[in-house]
Amino acid sequence: MEPFAIQKNEEKISSINRTIRFKPETFETLMILSEENDISFNKLVNQCIEYALSNMK
Repeated sequence: MEPFAIQKNEEKISSINRTIRFKPETFETLMILSEENDISFNKLVNQCIEYALSNMK
């Protein structure tokens, strides 16, 4: 399995609005990662989800 790597692509993606809830610790980690990598919170969450789905057994 390839390790997860944050991508800084600038392409706009079509999207669907949906409310999701995070544990406070998870939210804080994602916020820190998005700021450190100069990427939007939304793009980071989408990349994490796509990676998880692509690497499911």
